[in-house]
Amino acid sequence: MIYENTQRGIFIDRPNRFIAHVDIDGVTETVHVKNTGRCRELLLEGAEVILQKSDDPKRKTKYDLITVKKPNLGWVNIDSQAPNKVVLEWLKTQNFDLIKPEYTYGGSRLDFYLERGEEKWLVEVKGCTLEIEGKGYFPDAKSERAAKHMRELQGALMEGYRCAAAFVIAMEGVDTVYPHVERDPEFAAAFENARAAGIEIWNLRCGVTENELIIKNTGL
Repeated sequence: MIYENTQRGIFIDRPNRFIAHVDIDGVTETVHVKNTGRCRELLLEGAEVILQKSDDPKRKTKYDLITVKKPNLGWVNIDSQAPNKVVLEWLKTQNFDLIKPEYTYGGSRLDFYLERGEEKWLVEVKGCTLEIEGKGYFPDAKSERAAKHMRELQGALMEGYRCAAAFVIAMEGVDTVYPHVERDPEFAAAFENARAAGIEIWNLRCGVTENELIIKNTGL
């Protein structure tokens, strides 16, 4: 996926989870942060960021903060809407007969329902932006919803679906995502139980630039 109308800036601070202050060519702008997660390891004062300028004149903020540069790692895409979009682009290259986003199963709305021949798939997408010593971790804060999704996938597996948890690694130099036991032991337990039951774990490595996010994996 390609972002248009991008602009570099320098991160100043984040008063709340929805907005940040960014220096753009010496002018302080209030911008929308397209990720309500913590991102505390990334959004540090002085960090270089990439913004996308909105073409909606009615918006209160002119820019969305989408990418941040992490020292010794490079660009990290923190746009929480990007993982599903880039996975949809990638799935269209994977020879599925049917791709249906936002599929209701049980008590959850999962990200994709897929068909290939006689196979029926359920796929839940998660974005990974947390890197520690070269490894990716999810989540960066407790997520009861993510744990619930893993349990839903495990139940679907018992009903004959093929199921996968797809982790979009929105940074380069990281190949694998691990459950962050310290920050969310409930999700970590659900992840391990689901994997042991046979849920596929897709570690989707990405190429990330100032204005692009693309999945590098060649295929399933």
